[in-house]
Amino acid sequence: MAGRSSRKRSVYTCQDCGQSASRWLGRCPGCGEWNSMVEELQPATSRGKATVKSAAAAAESTVLLGEVAGPGIEGRLVSGSGEIDRVLGGGLVPASAVLLGGDPGIGKSTLALQLASALSAKGACVLYVAGEEAPAQVRLRADRLARAGSDKLLVLPETDAAAVIEVMRKKRPAVAVIDSIQTLYSGEVESAPGSVSQLRETCAQVVAAARELECAVIFIGHVTREGTIAGPRVLEHMVDTVLYFEGDSNHAFRILRAVKNRFGAANEIGVFEMAADGLREVPNPSLLLSGGAREGVSGSSISSCMEGSRPVLVEIQALVSPGSVGSVRRTTLGVDHNRVAMLAAVMEKRLGLSMASHDIFVNTAGGVRLDDPGVDLAVMASLASSLLDVTLPAATVVLGEVGLTGEVRAVSRLHARVKEAARLGFKRAVVPAANSDRLDDLDDLELLRCKGVADAWRLLSG
Repeated sequence: MAGRSSRKRSVYTCQDCGQSASRWLGRCPGCGEWNSMVEELQPATSRGKATVKSAAAAAESTVLLGEVAGPGIEGRLVSGSGEIDRVLGGGLVPASAVLLGGDPGIGKSTLALQLASALSAKGACVLYVAGEEAPAQVRLRADRLARAGSDKLLVLPETDAAAVIEVMRKKRPAVAVIDSIQTLYSGEVESAPGSVSQLRETCAQVVAAARELECAVIFIGHVTREGTIAGPRVLEHMVDTVLYFEGDSNHAFRILRAVKNRFGAANEIGVFEMAADGLREVPNPSLLLSGGAREGVSGSSISSCMEGSRPVLVEIQALVSPGSVGSVRRTTLGVDHNRVAMLAAVMEKRLGLSMASHDIFVNTAGGVRLDDPGVDLAVMASLASSLLDVTLPAATVVLGEVGLTGEVRAVSRLHARVKEAARLGFKRAVVPAANSDRLDDLDDLELLRCKGVADAWRLLSG
Protein backbone atom coordinates (compact mmCIF):
# COMPACT_ATOMS: atom_id res chain seq x y z
CA MET A 1 0.00 0.00 0.00
CA ALA A 2 2.93 2.35 0.70
CA GLY A 3 4.26 1.94 -2.81
CA ARG A 4 0.81 2.50 -4.26
CA SER A 5 0.65 6.10 -3.01
CA SER A 6 3.99 7.01 -4.65
CA ARG A 7 2.97 6.04 -8.17
CA LYS A 8 2.49 8.82 -10.69
CA ARG A 9 -0.25 9.16 -13.23
CA SER A 10 -0.13 10.72 -16.65
CA VAL A 11 -2.27 13.81 -17.29
CA TYR A 12 -2.49 15.85 -20.49
CA THR A 13 -2.64 19.58 -19.73
CA CYS A 14 -3.23 22.49 -22.10
CA GLN A 15 -0.30 24.90 -21.91
CA ASP A 16 -2.53 27.85 -22.84
CA CYS A 17 -5.52 27.55 -20.53
CA GLY A 18 -4.67 24.76 -18.06
CA GLN A 19 -7.46 22.39 -19.09
CA SER A 20 -6.64 18.78 -18.14
CA ALA A 21 -7.65 15.52 -19.78
CA SER A 22 -6.91 11.85 -19.14
CA ARG A 23 -5.88 11.30 -22.79
CA TRP A 24 -4.26 13.35 -25.51
CA LEU A 25 -6.55 15.58 -27.55
CA GLY A 26 -5.62 17.37 -30.73
CA ARG A 27 -7.67 20.40 -29.77
CA CYS A 28 -8.12 21.72 -26.25
CA PRO A 29 -11.81 21.59 -25.19
CA GLY A 30 -11.28 24.61 -22.95
CA CYS A 31 -9.74 27.27 -25.21
CA GLY A 32 -9.90 25.59 -28.63
CA GLU A 33 -6.13 25.78 -29.22
CA TRP A 34 -4.62 23.08 -31.42
CA ASN A 35 -1.69 20.86 -30.32
CA SER A 36 -1.43 22.48 -26.91
CA MET A 37 -2.03 19.34 -24.79
CA VAL A 38 1.23 18.16 -23.21
CA GLU A 39 1.69 15.02 -21.13
CA GLU A 40 2.70 15.64 -17.53
CA LEU A 41 3.34 13.24 -14.69
CA GLN A 42 1.59 14.00 -11.44
CA PRO A 43 1.82 12.13 -8.13
CA ALA A 44 -1.24 10.04 -7.45
CA THR A 45 -3.37 11.04 -4.50
CA SER A 46 -2.37 9.14 -1.40
CA ARG A 47 -5.09 6.91 0.02
CA GLY A 48 -3.50 6.76 3.43
CA LYS A 49 -4.66 8.64 6.47
CA ALA A 50 -4.28 12.36 5.89
CA THR A 51 -2.45 14.52 8.39
CA VAL A 52 -4.76 17.21 9.73
CA LYS A 53 -4.29 19.99 12.22
CA SER A 54 -5.71 19.18 15.61
CA ALA A 55 -8.90 20.87 16.66
CA ALA A 56 -7.15 22.47 19.64
CA ALA A 57 -4.46 24.04 17.44
CA ALA A 58 -7.08 25.28 15.00
CA ALA A 59 -9.08 26.83 17.82
CA GLU A 60 -5.99 28.64 19.13
CA SER A 61 -5.29 30.18 15.71
CA THR A 62 -8.82 31.59 15.43
CA VAL A 63 -8.94 35.34 16.09
CA LEU A 64 -11.51 38.11 15.92
CA LEU A 65 -11.34 40.10 12.70
CA GLY A 66 -11.54 43.37 14.59
CA GLU A 67 -8.41 42.45 16.57
CA VAL A 68 -6.30 41.75 13.49
CA ALA A 69 -3.83 44.56 12.80
CA GLY A 70 -3.88 45.51 9.13
CA PRO A 71 -0.84 46.95 7.34
CA GLY A 72 -2.60 50.20 6.42
CA ILE A 73 -1.10 52.82 4.16
CA GLU A 74 1.75 53.51 6.57
CA GLY A 75 2.76 49.83 6.54
CA ARG A 76 3.20 49.64 2.77
CA LEU A 77 6.54 49.72 1.00
CA VAL A 78 6.46 52.98 -0.94
CA SER A 79 8.79 53.14 -3.93
CA GLY A 80 8.55 56.89 -4.48
CA SER A 81 7.27 56.41 -8.04
CA GLY A 82 3.87 58.07 -8.10
CA GLU A 83 2.61 56.01 -11.03
CA ILE A 84 3.67 52.62 -9.63
CA ASP A 85 2.43 53.38 -6.12
CA ARG A 86 -0.88 54.60 -7.55
CA VAL A 87 -1.47 51.33 -9.41
CA LEU A 88 -0.53 49.26 -6.35
CA GLY A 89 -2.95 51.22 -4.18
CA GLY A 90 -0.34 53.18 -2.23
CA GLY A 91 2.66 50.83 -2.33
CA LEU A 92 3.58 47.19 -1.89
CA VAL A 93 1.86 45.36 0.94
CA PRO A 94 4.20 43.10 2.97
CA ALA A 95 3.69 39.36 2.35
CA SER A 96 1.69 40.08 -0.82
CA ALA A 97 2.19 38.51 -4.25
CA VAL A 98 2.12 40.60 -7.45
CA LEU A 99 2.03 39.20 -10.98
CA LEU A 100 3.38 41.50 -13.70
CA GLY A 101 2.63 40.46 -17.29
CA GLY A 102 3.24 41.97 -20.69
CA ASP A 103 4.42 41.38 -24.24
CA PRO A 104 8.07 40.50 -24.88
CA GLY A 105 10.24 43.61 -24.99
CA ILE A 106 7.56 45.88 -23.56
CA GLY A 107 9.73 46.77 -20.55
CA LYS A 108 8.70 44.39 -17.75
CA SER A 109 12.25 43.71 -16.56
CA THR A 110 13.12 47.39 -16.86
CA LEU A 111 10.14 48.37 -14.74
CA ALA A 112 10.88 45.66 -12.17
CA LEU A 113 14.54 46.68 -11.90
CA GLN A 114 13.63 50.36 -11.51
CA LEU A 115 11.13 49.43 -8.79
CA ALA A 116 13.68 47.19 -7.03
CA SER A 117 16.32 49.92 -7.19
CA ALA A 118 13.94 52.56 -5.85
CA LEU A 119 12.92 50.34 -2.91
CA SER A 120 16.52 49.42 -2.10
CA ALA A 121 17.51 53.09 -2.22
CA LYS A 122 14.95 53.68 0.53
CA GLY A 123 16.63 51.06 2.74
CA ALA A 124 14.57 47.95 1.91
CA CYS A 125 16.47 44.74 1.18
CA VAL A 126 15.47 43.51 -2.29
CA LEU A 127 16.29 40.12 -3.83
CA TYR A 128 16.28 40.10 -7.63
CA VAL A 129 16.08 36.50 -8.92
CA ALA A 130 17.44 36.58 -12.48
CA GLY A 131 16.31 33.37 -14.13
CA GLU A 132 16.81 34.64 -17.67
CA GLU A 133 19.97 36.74 -17.29
CA ALA A 134 23.43 36.53 -15.80
CA PRO A 135 24.34 39.02 -13.03
CA ALA A 136 26.61 40.85 -15.48
CA GLN A 137 23.65 41.37 -17.82
CA VAL A 138 21.51 42.69 -14.98
CA ARG A 139 24.32 45.08 -14.01
CA LEU A 140 24.63 46.25 -17.63
CA ARG A 141 20.93 47.11 -17.70
CA ALA A 142 21.18 48.79 -14.30
CA ASP A 143 24.09 50.93 -15.50
CA ARG A 144 22.04 52.03 -18.49
CA LEU A 145 19.25 53.01 -16.12
CA ALA A 146 21.72 54.60 -13.67
CA ARG A 147 20.27 52.40 -10.92
CA ALA A 148 23.22 50.33 -9.68
CA GLY A 149 24.29 52.20 -6.57
CA SER A 150 22.47 50.52 -3.65
CA ASP A 151 24.06 47.85 -1.45
CA LYS A 152 20.58 46.60 -0.52
CA LEU A 153 19.85 45.12 -3.97
CA LEU A 154 20.87 41.44 -4.19
CA VAL A 155 21.00 39.53 -7.48
CA LEU A 156 20.49 35.75 -7.51
CA PRO A 157 20.99 33.83 -10.81
CA GLU A 158 18.87 30.79 -9.93
CA THR A 159 15.98 28.81 -11.39
CA ASP A 160 15.48 26.17 -8.69
CA ALA A 161 12.51 27.20 -6.57
CA ALA A 162 13.84 25.39 -3.50
CA ALA A 163 17.16 27.25 -3.74
CA VAL A 164 15.38 30.58 -4.16
CA ILE A 165 13.26 29.94 -1.07
CA GLU A 166 16.35 28.96 0.93
CA VAL A 167 18.07 32.23 0.01
CA MET A 168 14.91 34.11 0.97
CA ARG A 169 15.02 32.45 4.41
CA LYS A 170 18.67 33.38 4.93
CA LYS A 171 18.65 36.94 3.56
CA ARG A 172 15.13 37.87 4.78
CA PRO A 173 14.45 40.40 1.99
CA ALA A 174 11.54 42.80 2.19
CA VAL A 175 10.85 42.34 -1.55
CA ALA A 176 11.71 39.51 -3.94
CA VAL A 177 11.48 39.89 -7.72
CA ILE A 178 11.20 36.67 -9.76
CA ASP A 179 12.25 37.30 -13.38
CA SER A 180 10.54 35.27 -14.63
CA ILE A 181 8.13 32.73 -13.14
CA GLN A 182 8.34 30.68 -16.35
CA THR A 183 12.01 29.88 -15.63
CA LEU A 184 11.47 28.47 -12.13
CA TYR A 185 11.19 24.73 -11.64
CA SER A 186 10.55 22.37 -8.77
CA GLY A 187 12.12 18.91 -8.46
CA GLU A 188 8.82 17.59 -7.11
CA VAL A 189 7.17 17.97 -10.53
CA GLU A 190 8.38 15.89 -13.48
CA SER A 191 7.72 18.34 -16.28
CA ALA A 192 9.62 21.05 -18.13
CA PRO A 193 9.96 24.57 -16.67
CA GLY A 194 7.17 26.80 -17.90
CA SER A 195 4.57 24.03 -18.00
CA VAL A 196 1.30 24.45 -16.16
CA SER A 197 2.23 22.00 -13.42
CA GLN A 198 5.58 23.68 -12.81
CA LEU A 199 4.06 27.16 -12.75
CA ARG A 200 1.37 26.11 -10.32
CA GLU A 201 3.80 24.34 -7.99
CA THR A 202 6.62 26.90 -7.99
CA CYS A 203 4.24 29.82 -7.57
CA ALA A 204 2.53 28.11 -4.63
CA GLN A 205 5.88 27.36 -2.95
CA VAL A 206 7.24 30.89 -3.33
CA VAL A 207 3.97 32.51 -2.24
CA ALA A 208 3.81 30.27 0.86
CA ALA A 209 7.38 31.22 1.77
CA ALA A 210 6.64 34.91 1.18
CA ARG A 211 3.64 34.75 3.51
CA GLU A 212 5.78 33.14 6.21
CA LEU A 213 8.65 35.60 5.84
CA GLU A 214 6.38 38.65 5.32
CA CYS A 215 8.18 39.31 2.06
CA ALA A 216 6.41 40.96 -0.87
CA VAL A 217 7.10 38.99 -4.05
CA ILE A 218 6.78 40.23 -7.64
CA PHE A 219 6.46 37.60 -10.38
CA ILE A 220 7.22 38.60 -13.97
CA GLY A 221 5.19 36.54 -16.44
CA HIS A 222 5.04 36.23 -20.20
CA VAL A 223 1.81 36.51 -22.16
CA THR A 224 0.23 34.29 -24.79
CA ARG A 225 -0.75 35.23 -28.32
CA GLU A 226 -4.18 36.24 -27.02
CA GLY A 227 -2.60 38.72 -24.61
CA THR A 228 -3.26 36.78 -21.39
CA ILE A 229 -0.57 35.73 -18.93
CA ALA A 230 0.95 32.43 -20.02
CA GLY A 231 0.66 29.68 -17.57
CA PRO A 232 -2.34 30.16 -17.59
CA ARG A 233 -4.90 32.14 -15.54
CA VAL A 234 -4.38 29.76 -12.64
CA LEU A 235 -1.57 32.10 -11.59
CA GLU A 236 -3.93 35.05 -11.45
CA HIS A 237 -5.97 33.27 -8.77
CA MET A 238 -2.88 32.50 -6.68
CA VAL A 239 -1.63 36.08 -6.33
CA ASP A 240 -3.06 39.21 -4.72
CA THR A 241 -2.44 41.70 -7.53
CA VAL A 242 -2.28 41.25 -11.31
CA LEU A 243 -0.68 44.01 -13.38
CA TYR A 244 -0.51 44.19 -17.16
CA PHE A 245 2.16 46.31 -18.83
CA GLU A 246 0.65 47.46 -22.11
CA GLY A 247 1.96 49.45 -25.00
CA ASP A 248 2.81 49.57 -28.67
CA SER A 249 6.34 49.24 -29.97
CA ASN A 250 5.61 52.12 -32.33
CA HIS A 251 4.70 54.45 -29.45
CA ALA A 252 6.81 55.60 -26.54
CA PHE A 253 3.94 55.40 -24.05
CA ARG A 254 3.48 52.42 -21.74
CA ILE A 255 0.47 51.81 -19.50
CA LEU A 256 0.65 49.79 -16.29
CA ARG A 257 -2.88 48.54 -15.62
CA ALA A 258 -4.16 46.75 -12.51
CA VAL A 259 -6.77 44.15 -13.46
CA LYS A 260 -6.91 42.62 -9.96
CA ASN A 261 -5.90 44.17 -6.66
CA ARG A 262 -6.95 42.95 -3.24
CA PHE A 263 -5.42 46.00 -1.59
CA GLY A 264 -6.51 48.78 -3.94
CA ALA A 265 -8.72 49.80 -6.83
CA ALA A 266 -8.79 47.57 -9.91
CA ASN A 267 -8.39 49.08 -13.39
CA GLU A 268 -6.10 51.77 -12.01
CA ILE A 269 -3.42 52.81 -14.50
CA GLY A 270 0.04 54.33 -14.46
CA VAL A 271 1.47 55.97 -17.58
CA PHE A 272 5.13 55.84 -18.52
CA GLU A 273 7.26 56.96 -21.41
CA MET A 274 10.07 54.74 -22.68
CA ALA A 275 13.34 56.67 -22.97
CA ALA A 276 17.02 55.83 -23.39
CA ASP A 277 17.53 55.80 -19.62
CA GLY A 278 14.48 53.70 -18.86
CA LEU A 279 10.85 54.37 -18.07
CA ARG A 280 9.87 57.91 -17.15
CA GLU A 281 6.66 58.76 -15.35
CA VAL A 282 3.95 60.73 -17.13
CA PRO A 283 2.09 62.48 -14.30
CA ASN A 284 -0.29 64.29 -16.67
CA PRO A 285 -1.29 61.83 -19.43
CA SER A 286 -4.31 63.90 -20.47
CA LEU A 287 -2.06 66.67 -21.73
CA LEU A 288 -0.09 64.26 -23.93
CA LEU A 289 -3.00 62.16 -25.19
CA SER A 290 -5.23 65.10 -26.04
CA GLY A 291 -2.74 67.87 -26.79
CA GLY A 292 -2.10 66.66 -30.33
CA ALA A 293 -5.60 67.48 -31.56
CA ARG A 294 -5.46 70.06 -34.36
CA GLU A 295 -8.09 72.74 -34.75
CA GLY A 296 -9.77 73.17 -38.11
CA VAL A 297 -9.51 69.48 -39.07
CA SER A 298 -12.55 67.24 -39.42
CA GLY A 299 -12.77 63.75 -37.91
CA SER A 300 -11.26 64.55 -34.51
CA SER A 301 -12.87 64.94 -31.10
CA ILE A 302 -11.79 64.93 -27.45
CA SER A 303 -13.40 62.80 -24.78
CA SER A 304 -12.72 62.04 -21.13
CA CYS A 305 -12.51 58.41 -20.01
CA MET A 306 -12.09 56.93 -16.56
CA GLU A 307 -9.03 54.72 -15.98
CA GLY A 308 -9.52 53.48 -12.45
CA SER A 309 -9.90 56.60 -10.31
CA ARG A 310 -8.13 58.84 -12.85
CA PRO A 311 -9.92 60.82 -15.57
CA VAL A 312 -7.87 60.90 -18.79
CA LEU A 313 -8.60 63.07 -21.82
CA VAL A 314 -7.97 61.33 -25.14
CA GLU A 315 -8.25 62.30 -28.77
CA ILE A 316 -10.42 60.06 -30.96
CA GLN A 317 -9.75 60.26 -34.69
CA ALA A 318 -12.00 58.93 -37.44
CA LEU A 319 -11.79 58.70 -41.21
CA VAL A 320 -14.89 57.91 -43.27
CA SER A 321 -14.42 57.58 -47.02
CA PRO A 322 -16.43 56.00 -49.88
CA GLY A 323 -15.72 52.29 -50.13
CA SER A 324 -15.86 49.68 -52.83
CA VAL A 325 -19.26 48.20 -53.56
CA GLY A 326 -19.78 45.07 -51.48
CA SER A 327 -16.44 45.24 -49.63
CA VAL A 328 -16.35 48.10 -47.14
CA ARG A 329 -13.73 48.13 -44.42
CA ARG A 330 -14.09 48.63 -40.68
CA THR A 331 -10.72 49.14 -38.96
CA THR A 332 -10.32 50.23 -35.35
CA LEU A 333 -7.28 50.80 -33.14
CA GLY A 334 -7.78 51.37 -29.44
CA VAL A 335 -11.58 51.01 -29.45
CA ASP A 336 -13.84 47.99 -29.72
CA HIS A 337 -14.59 47.01 -33.31
CA ASN A 338 -18.13 45.84 -32.56
CA ARG A 339 -18.90 49.03 -30.65
CA VAL A 340 -17.91 51.18 -33.62
CA ALA A 341 -20.08 49.07 -35.95
CA MET A 342 -23.04 49.55 -33.60
CA LEU A 343 -22.49 53.31 -33.42
CA ALA A 344 -22.34 53.50 -37.22
CA ALA A 345 -25.68 51.70 -37.43
CA VAL A 346 -27.22 54.09 -34.88
CA MET A 347 -25.96 57.07 -36.91
CA GLU A 348 -27.53 55.71 -40.08
CA LYS A 349 -30.85 55.01 -38.36
CA ARG A 350 -31.18 58.04 -36.05
CA LEU A 351 -29.26 60.75 -37.91
CA GLY A 352 -29.98 59.68 -41.47
CA LEU A 353 -26.29 59.49 -42.38
CA SER A 354 -25.31 56.87 -44.95
CA MET A 355 -22.55 54.74 -43.37
CA ALA A 356 -23.08 51.30 -44.94
CA SER A 357 -21.27 52.16 -48.17
CA HIS A 358 -18.27 53.84 -46.55
CA ASP A 359 -14.96 52.62 -45.20
CA ILE A 360 -14.56 53.46 -41.52
CA PHE A 361 -11.27 53.88 -39.68
CA VAL A 362 -11.15 54.83 -35.99
CA ASN A 363 -8.00 55.42 -33.97
CA THR A 364 -7.11 56.67 -30.49
CA ALA A 365 -4.13 59.01 -30.30
CA GLY A 366 -1.11 57.73 -28.41
CA GLY A 367 -2.06 54.05 -28.75
CA VAL A 368 -4.24 54.03 -25.61
CA ARG A 369 -6.93 51.33 -25.42
CA LEU A 370 -10.45 52.47 -24.43
CA ASP A 371 -13.08 50.23 -22.85
CA ASP A 372 -15.16 53.04 -21.35
CA PRO A 373 -18.65 53.37 -22.93
CA GLY A 374 -18.60 57.03 -21.94
CA VAL A 375 -16.62 57.82 -25.11
CA ASP A 376 -19.41 56.57 -27.44
CA LEU A 377 -20.67 60.05 -28.23
CA ALA A 378 -17.15 61.26 -29.05
CA VAL A 379 -16.62 58.34 -31.45
CA MET A 380 -19.91 59.16 -33.14
CA ALA A 381 -18.99 62.85 -33.33
CA SER A 382 -15.68 62.02 -35.01
CA LEU A 383 -17.40 59.74 -37.51
CA ALA A 384 -20.03 62.33 -38.42
CA SER A 385 -17.42 65.06 -38.62
CA SER A 386 -15.32 63.05 -41.06
CA LEU A 387 -18.29 61.92 -43.16
CA LEU A 388 -19.68 65.43 -43.59
CA ASP A 389 -16.25 67.12 -43.50
CA VAL A 390 -17.44 69.40 -40.70
CA THR A 391 -14.99 70.74 -38.14
CA LEU A 392 -16.07 70.31 -34.54
CA PRO A 393 -15.90 73.31 -32.17
CA ALA A 394 -12.50 73.90 -30.61
CA ALA A 395 -11.85 73.43 -26.86
CA THR A 396 -14.88 71.13 -26.56
CA VAL A 397 -14.98 67.77 -24.79
CA VAL A 398 -17.70 65.24 -25.70
CA LEU A 399 -19.10 62.75 -23.17
CA GLY A 400 -21.92 60.23 -23.21
CA GLU A 401 -22.89 56.60 -23.72
CA VAL A 402 -25.08 55.96 -26.76
CA GLY A 403 -27.93 53.45 -26.78
CA LEU A 404 -29.49 51.63 -29.72
CA THR A 405 -32.49 53.96 -29.73
CA GLY A 406 -30.22 56.99 -30.05
CA GLU A 407 -30.49 58.18 -26.45
CA VAL A 408 -27.43 59.60 -24.68
CA ARG A 409 -27.11 57.81 -21.37
CA ALA A 410 -25.50 58.94 -18.15
CA VAL A 411 -21.83 58.20 -17.55
CA SER A 412 -20.09 57.42 -14.29
CA ARG A 413 -18.14 60.11 -12.41
CA LEU A 414 -19.19 62.89 -14.76
CA HIS A 415 -18.01 65.59 -12.38
CA ALA A 416 -14.44 64.25 -12.34
CA ARG A 417 -14.39 64.00 -16.13
CA VAL A 418 -15.49 67.54 -16.83
CA LYS A 419 -13.33 68.90 -14.01
CA GLU A 420 -10.27 67.41 -15.70
CA ALA A 421 -11.33 69.04 -18.97
CA ALA A 422 -11.73 72.40 -17.25
CA ARG A 423 -8.30 72.05 -15.65
CA LEU A 424 -6.73 71.62 -19.09
CA GLY A 425 -8.42 74.71 -20.47
CA PHE A 426 -11.47 73.34 -22.28
CA LYS A 427 -14.34 75.82 -22.53
CA ARG A 428 -17.34 73.64 -23.44
CA ALA A 429 -18.54 70.13 -22.64
CA VAL A 430 -21.30 68.17 -24.39
CA VAL A 431 -22.69 66.03 -21.58
CA PRO A 432 -25.72 63.77 -21.01
CA ALA A 433 -28.72 65.58 -19.59
CA ALA A 434 -29.48 62.53 -17.43
CA ASN A 435 -26.84 63.22 -14.75
CA SER A 436 -25.58 66.73 -15.41
CA ASP A 437 -27.73 68.49 -12.80
CA ARG A 438 -24.86 68.57 -10.26
CA LEU A 439 -22.32 70.32 -12.48
CA ASP A 440 -23.37 73.91 -11.81
CA ASP A 441 -20.28 74.62 -9.72
CA LEU A 442 -18.04 74.57 -12.81
CA ASP A 443 -18.38 78.26 -13.72
CA ASP A 444 -15.48 78.26 -16.19
CA LEU A 445 -16.93 75.46 -18.33
CA GLU A 446 -20.05 75.82 -20.48
CA LEU A 447 -22.28 72.76 -20.31
CA LEU A 448 -24.19 71.68 -23.43
CA ARG A 449 -26.76 69.12 -22.31
CA CYS A 450 -28.26 66.59 -24.72
CA LYS A 451 -30.80 63.80 -24.46
CA GLY A 452 -30.19 62.09 -27.80
CA VAL A 453 -27.65 61.87 -30.60
CA ALA A 454 -29.67 64.31 -32.72
CA ASP A 455 -29.44 66.93 -29.94
CA ALA A 456 -25.72 66.29 -29.54
CA TRP A 457 -24.97 66.66 -33.25
CA ARG A 458 -27.04 69.85 -33.44
CA LEU A 459 -25.00 71.33 -30.60
CA LEU A 460 -21.71 70.29 -32.21
CA SER A 461 -22.48 71.28 -35.80
CA GLY A 462 -24.40 74.47 -35.05
